[in-house]
Amino acid sequence: MATDHFPVLGLRVRTPRLELRPPSLDDLSALADVAARGVHDPAEMPFVVPWTDRPPAVRARSVFQHNLGAYARWTPQDWHLPLVVVHEGAVVGVQDMEAADFGITRRVASGSWLGLGHQGRGIGTEMRAAMLHLAFEGLGAREAASAVMEGNVRSERVSRGLGYRDDGVGVQAVRGRAVRELRFLLTREDWEAHRPDTPVEVSGLAPCLPFFGLGELPK
Repeated sequence: MATDHFPVLGLRVRTPRLELRPPSLDDLSALADVAARGVHDPAEMPFVVPWTDRPPAVRARSVFQHNLGAYARWTPQDWHLPLVVVHEGAVVGVQDMEAADFGITRRVASGSWLGLGHQGRGIGTEMRAAMLHLAFEGLGAREAASAVMEGNVRSERVSRGLGYRDDGVGVQAVRGRAVRELRFLLTREDWEAHRPDTPVEVSGLAPCLPFFGLGELPK
């Protein structure tokens, strides 16, 4: 089985409404279809890299390859964990988490997106909270960073609601103009103070720990 060689593929994070999991090829196909149908108002650009400006078929293919490639490039010292978000049996978006030298820094960063048809239902907050549970409770993180482009009110509201604090401002070139990037940081103490009551269940984590830089890989 694939998990014999790469246990991360067996990781599951569940809430009462959602399942977050490493994508199968069928999941990636479904995620690509969601991206093709639209992620945000075309008049806006919430991402530093404007990948959603591409035609639907190109956008779908880039989503498929980008998320598949994250697992192919994985090392314990530099990993990127994109998890598809499943709601009522359907893939609706992606929640990712990444880190460099996590075994030393115990710091993660995250990003996410939802298909347009699935927004406004609290899914964005629930999937971020599930990821934070995995980071802090499962992996022993000390800090979680996030950033949003100024004007992305929904994402900013999610971060503030979960206890993130302001952590500076940057400037990014987006669609040929300078846009302020608002940076946020969540410490373990603030997560403990703001963690939602929604239960989160993590399964399949123990054999994955060395792949996150927490211990030695099997020889």
